[in-house]
Amino acid sequence: MGEREKEKDCNTMQYSATHCDRLQHVATHCYALQHTATHCNTLQHTATHCHALQRTLNNCDTLQHTATHCNKLQHTATHCDTLQHTATQCHTLQHTATHYNTLQHTTPHYTTLQHTATHCSTLQTTATHCNTL
Repeated sequence: MGEREKEKDCNTMQYSATHCDRLQHVATHCYALQHTATHCNTLQHTATHCHALQRTLNNCDTLQHTATHCNKLQHTATHCDTLQHTATQCHTLQHTATHYNTLQHTTPHYTTLQHTATHCSTLQTTATHCNTL
């Protein structure tokens, strides 16, 4: 092999080595990009999961607010039932008091009528006695 052929062969090998270095560099860069893409996909998945958790948290807050409102309504309903029961008892007491007042007002008249009937009966007995004489 001549000097020229050796030089050409050496240039070809040098070119191949440079090309191989470039390919090695590109492969390393490609690997780094692939790693970055995988990391980016993981971050995107995490962000999606975080968004889903945020929605769940918002729903939970809404449910908590609804539960608190429901508890307040339950408390109000219980209070209303107590007031209704008290009003019913009050109405019964008012009716009883009215009935008692009526009886109390009627009793003196009854006593007067009884006294008058007794007096009338005495007069009738006296009149019958007088008629007999």
